[in-house]
Amino acid sequence: MYSSQVLIAGGGPTGLWLACELRRYGIDVTILEQRSSRTGESRAGGLHARSLEILGSRGLADRFVAAGRRVPFAHFAGLWLEMGRLDTAYPYVLGLVQSRIEALLEDHLLELGTKVRWGAGIAEVVPFADHVEVTTATGERFTAGYLVGCDGGRSTVRRRLGIPFDGTDATVSSMLADVRLAEPPGPIFQRRTPLGDFSVLQLEAGHHRLMLNHYEPATTTAPPDLAEFRAAFTALAGTDFGLHSPQWISRYHDAARLAARYRDGRVLLAGDAAHIHWPAGGQGLNTGLQDATNLGWKLALTVNGHAPAPTAPTLVNTPPVAPPTAPSPADLTTRTAAELNALATGAPAAAPTEGLALLDTYEAERRPVAARVLANTRAQTALCRPGPHTDALRATVADLLTIPEANDRLAAMVAGLDQADRAPTTPLAPGRGTLTAPPETLTTASPWADRVEARPDTCERLVRPDGHIAWSGGPGLHEALTTWFGPPTAR
Repeated sequence: MYSSQVLIAGGGPTGLWLACELRRYGIDVTILEQRSSRTGESRAGGLHARSLEILGSRGLADRFVAAGRRVPFAHFAGLWLEMGRLDTAYPYVLGLVQSRIEALLEDHLLELGTKVRWGAGIAEVVPFADHVEVTTATGERFTAGYLVGCDGGRSTVRRRLGIPFDGTDATVSSMLADVRLAEPPGPIFQRRTPLGDFSVLQLEAGHHRLMLNHYEPATTTAPPDLAEFRAAFTALAGTDFGLHSPQWISRYHDAARLAARYRDGRVLLAGDAAHIHWPAGGQGLNTGLQDATNLGWKLALTVNGHAPAPTAPTLVNTPPVAPPTAPSPADLTTRTAAELNALATGAPAAAPTEGLALLDTYEAERRPVAARVLANTRAQTALCRPGPHTDALRATVADLLTIPEANDRLAAMVAGLDQADRAPTTPLAPGRGTLTAPPETLTTASPWADRVEARPDTCERLVRPDGHIAWSGGPGLHEALTTWFGPPTAR
């Protein structure tokens, strides 16, 4: 039986990045991947600003930026969003296919001394109180302190644990093909028709992605071939633009599902294993990378014995507070529009925080983020449907997006930047938190010197390893250090 501190099921972007994050803390990691090798399929098409900020905080962003193409626009339901005003060093979408992202992540993982075990898909998971045992489809057995399922929307780990994966069924049937075109229409081309919509995007020199959507459930789940895709695309577009030499053809849909819990004892979920949705705006891969960033340092502190005792931390990325009770007619003149809109839309209640262990804050912080992504992709599905009512709604939304504040609000959401507690310009210490403050304040952090790097600065700020601010001056530094980095080391 093979043994490691953490097992990761799945060698896609989420699993690879989680392994990189854990290795930064010296954690012994094994990645089990069902595939026998990388397929070269292009799959997801880019990195958003928040993911690039995270990579930049690890000194890796330049590798990815050099390999990709900067696109100054994102989109929401095919309505274009300007990115240039966003408060980030990366005000663009980086066009870079998933196969290249995976290759760069795997190169970095090799630098950190870990390889992917190919052809090792998980068949059985047996959790115990103090460890987890796994058997692969080939009969190999592994044991670890923790198992993280990063094995996609059809996650074996999630199914073996019996974690519910509830949500909405597919209402859209979509296909895409990454091909060469004899007669390309331009770098970006899209049209809506009474039967559905289609688009053509240039991925990299010589290659384009063709996509089509029919707004009804698919009648088959079989992978499409080139002939089926050509016929369906031509029926919508009136031409196939001379497509040939396919790299990848796929069928997908807009089913949206969210795991009922992200942790079950010593087993956790991340990426598509925890949430799936229509790939509108390219948010799925990026959400998975950010899951891994949030989980990695918390799991490392737990494995290394530095996890704080259960507490009631101030969480990042939490949903709004519970909406007020229904107003009486007299209340309508005293409530704000935001309060009334929260009532009208059924805004979710705040997640409880009392008694949370450090690993439980992963779900408390990241599950609401995924829920918001599911909500905004469902909204995009609604905005894309054919028909005069949707056309009128799209025209209204398009007009609103000419207002810079409205554009920037949606652009920040898609880019993962709608988080007020980010610290994107603070250089982060490798594998540790970062405290910047005047020298007299830095002494407070001395008992955490093995987990927090202290730097003299006039800006008072305690930044977690995932780049979120845990304290920003005033009282409470000792409590913040204890909450997020465990008890002080005895001197």
